[in-house]
Amino acid sequence: MRILVDENIPLAEEFFGELGEVTRQPGREMTAASLRGHDILVVRSITPVNAALLEGADKLKFVGTCTIGTDHIDTGLLTERGIGFASAPGSNAESVVDYVLSSLLLLSEEDGFSLSGKTVGIVGAGNVGGRLATRLDNLDVDCLICDPPRAEAENREDFLDLDTLIDRADIICLHTPLVADGEHATHHLMNRQRIDALKPGTVLINAGRGDCLDGDTLRERLERQADLRTVLDVWEHEPGVDEALFELVDIGTPHIAGYSVDGKMLGTEMIYQAAMRHFGLPARKKLGQLKPDPWLRKIVLHSWTPPLEALSLCARACYDVRRDMLAFDRYRRRLGMAAGFDAYRREYPSRREFQTLRVELKKNKGGLRDAMEGFGFSVKLGK
Repeated sequence: MRILVDENIPLAEEFFGELGEVTRQPGREMTAASLRGHDILVVRSITPVNAALLEGADKLKFVGTCTIGTDHIDTGLLTERGIGFASAPGSNAESVVDYVLSSLLLLSEEDGFSLSGKTVGIVGAGNVGGRLATRLDNLDVDCLICDPPRAEAENREDFLDLDTLIDRADIICLHTPLVADGEHATHHLMNRQRIDALKPGTVLINAGRGDCLDGDTLRERLERQADLRTVLDVWEHEPGVDEALFELVDIGTPHIAGYSVDGKMLGTEMIYQAAMRHFGLPARKKLGQLKPDPWLRKIVLHSWTPPLEALSLCARACYDVRRDMLAFDRYRRRLGMAAGFDAYRREYPSRREFQTLRVELKKNKGGLRDAMEGFGFSVKLGK
């Protein structure tokens, strides 16, 4: 077999090599011509798998995307042509939650607020939003949830409509898939009316899909009032990000919230397993055999460590969002926005998830253990 893989997908040779020849290519450069002669296509979110690309699918039997979202895949066309398909739901969810929490820690330190005193509104309670809600609940942070499809399907009376959530929340986190049309369409879900309705001081985070937020309107509000705190990892028209909007946001990164080593490798394994099932073959490779150990395995803390200091120390030991802010800005200035956007993603440095760090607590007292576990760290009690 011949396998065409996005250049940013880790362990492709290790997982798929037993099936045949693995060829890597930048995801934005994949064309019908490059697809010809390949049996398997493995992509990420930047490659539209549509009619134009599939003109070259003379041998294609299986498509996998190592991402949670599938809005870049014409699944109906794949079904029509008898081509197998799989995505990787949940693979990078922990990574995105780490990104959101790191961003909130940074803003809380800059502005002097405590998360426990804020109300967080989560829009989209799927793999990412659900895990974020769980972690915040573990920290006794008040969470409000908006997810109309789930509310309807599960008859959830505790879920709120979006306008009520905007009115009540201090922090709003967007984690919805991109749905182009229909009753639950999410394109410009945060539209002019809703962006104008945000209370001064609101923290707005989008680590879901760029098109779910009206970037032009957000830019206009920030130019006019500059009274919001904003974190954008996803943008309309990627990689051609609005330079003026980028200059105005507090934290701006190039769609890397889910780019942990752990999340990307898990996505590769999930697509490998799905491909082997599709072809009726045994899955001989396991991620545990291939995954590198984290360079930082353990931190030891004592009972008198203030919980906020402990959280900040351990979170930044794993991932500090400022690294990506500053590095992306350097790439942008050197290469230009679009080229810098893709170059930083391509050359993204190794990053491990909170759950890979074991925190050993000596003579633990009070709620320190609960705080550390609630934030996602693995905790061991010492003597």
